[in-house]
Parts: sequence; structure tokens; C-alpha cells
Amino acid sequence: MKNQKLCMIPGPTPVVRSIQDEMGRETVSFKDPSFVEDFLSVIKDMKNLWSSEEAFVISGSGTLAMEMAIANTLKEGDNCLVISHGYFGDRFIDMLKKRRINVDVMNSKWGQTVCVSDIKQKLRGKTYQAVTVTHVDTSTGVRANIIEIGKAVYDLENTLLIVDGVCSTAAEKENLKEMNIDILLSASQKAFGVAPGLALLWTSQKAMKRREELGEIRDTYLDFYKWLPIMHNPMKYFGTPPVNLIWALKESLSIIKKEGLDNRFNRHIKDSKRIREALIELGFGVLADEESQASTLTNVLYPDGFDDTLFRQELANQGVVVAGGLGDYAGKLFRLGHMGNIDEHTIFSTISAIERVLIKMGKTEQIGKGLNKLLS
Repeated sequence: MKNQKLCMIPGPTPVVRSIQDEMGRETVSFKDPSFVEDFLSVIKDMKNLWSSEEAFVISGSGTLAMEMAIANTLKEGDNCLVISHGYFGDRFIDMLKKRRINVDVMNSKWGQTVCVSDIKQKLRGKTYQAVTVTHVDTSTGVRANIIEIGKAVYDLENTLLIVDGVCSTAAEKENLKEMNIDILLSASQKAFGVAPGLALLWTSQKAMKRREELGEIRDTYLDFYKWLPIMHNPMKYFGTPPVNLIWALKESLSIIKKEGLDNRFNRHIKDSKRIREALIELGFGVLADEESQASTLTNVLYPDGFDDTLFRQELANQGVVVAGGLGDYAGKLFRLGHMGNIDEHTIFSTISAIERVLIKMGKTEQIGKGLNKLLS
């Protein structure tokens, strides 16, 4: 009999039973009054929880949400500053250049963040219509300092702050008004703990004013103005909403409200610290600098002599699936997600499975130390 496998990659994340049950309901018309009421409650909760002017729930991926953020705020010839802490920060570059938007990039060494003082200096030297930054880049496990970046952009009347929260929203602290974010984008399959399929966006009043100033844009599916009437009244039609996924998101938001956002943020901080300490006890390292480590995933560096493919294959045999490294770190680390609605059982099962792999590899000198660290 095969082991049940825990999906501990940086997304999709494990989906709890109550959310699974919503996805398994009998599908109804998107104009069914009960569904319309549920959809409206989802939009209301999203706006209230993240303090936004508008919120969008669209069938699609986080990549679609990135495209939407750009399409509705920037035009050909505009200037955009991309602050990149890894592979997913870099994805903005290609999207922007294809729209003939002028791009300046500030990169950091993988595992580190771009210095906020350098960002401030860059912003003083040139007018940018937008700044993009990925809150948590899953290629590096780095968390950007959104609060300080937001402060740097706040006084710039013509500059929007676009934050990619795909691997952070609902786990790392984010609030549009408090953090001066103009567009926050995310997706359903990470810290929300829903299956893949929903692109999520939150916008400020400033962002919606920019959309108005742009007038007609070349995009159809990406256009805020095509979707806004539906977000205000789901009885209207533009594109068919994914009914069951929206029910699942409603349940996810209910779980979040019951736990409380601050409690949820603190749980992620506490659990990520415990997991990293357990892994270090077992001889592994962490790519991200300590002060910028995300609470949603860890990029775990192998000790010398580890075969990445064999390690991850055996870990899957033991019931835990993790992701490989990207870029120059392919084969040098594995990426362990620990976000959303995971519980103590999931955390202990993951560390236990890693210890069992170490036993099979003949590396027994530190066995038990990871689990003991979780208990301490």
C-alpha cells in the first residue's frame, strides 16, 4: 500500500476537507441567487480584510493576475521599476517589455533583498509610473520589506506600487491602506489553501484612477472595466465564473476570519521558525538571509554529498512531495512550502519523513534531533 502524499511544495498547498467539500458540491447556475449572494460575500470579505477599494476574483492563475496589474495601470512608453529578488520578480520584466514599457531593474543576490535606501535613491533620480515587487519569491524564499518600500513610494504622486502576493497573501502581513499598496495580486492555491484556478487582485483608489486615465486599453479579458460590473453584481455576465472554486474561496475566507488575520500571520511566523530550526538541527542550511526569510516557504540547502533527485524521490516515497531548486540552485536545494491551513500533524509528518530519508541514506547521527526541536 502506497503512502498518502503530503503536497509540501510552494503551491498548490494541502486543501482541507471543508474546502474540498465546497469544490465537490453540485454546480449551479452562476445566476443562482444563492451563488450570487456567496460571490458578493467573497468580494466584500476580500475588500474588508485587505482594505482595498476594489477586489477581483477571476478564473485564471497568478500569472494572469500579474498581466492584469500591468495592463490596467501602464501604457507604452511608461517607466516601471522592477525590484526583483529572484525568478518570479524577473517575470515582470518580460511582461513589461512586450508592452513596450521602459524597464529598470534592481536585482539582489539570491537569498538577499535589495536595500531600501538604494530603492529610495533610484526613485529620486527618475519618474516611474509604477514599481513592482514580489513580496515572497519562491525561487529564493526571500520576503521583501513591503512596509518600507511602500513608504518610499507613498509621496510619489504619479507612482503606483504593484505587489505580487502570490506566495504571501493570507500568510504574510499585507494591507493596502496601511502599507501604501496600490495593486496586490495573488492566486488561490497558495496560502488560501484552495485548488489552483483563481486569479485574485485588490486595488486602491489611486490604481482605479490610473485605470480611468488610461481610457481604452487593447486587452479584453484582462480589463478591469470588463470585470468590475460583475464584481459589483454577479448577476451580470462577462465570462463564466468558476462556481465551485468561488465557493471554496468563500470557505477559505471563513477559515481566515475565524482564525483572525493577525493570528494567522503569527502562526506562519512561529511555524516557519520551528521548521527551519528543525531542518538546521538535521544538518541542512537555509538560502535566505535570516532577516528576510519568508514565513510561507523555506529554500533548504543540502549538505555536501546529497543527490537532489534521489533525496526528493525517496522523500516522496515516504509521503512528502517537495520542489526542486531553480536557476543556479537547481540540484543544490529543495523548496519546502509551509503555508495555508497546515496543522501540527502536517509539520511533524514532514520532518519525520525527512528523518526517515536520512536513515535510508545512512546519515543517522542526527536522527531525532529535528522532531525533538519541534517539541522544544
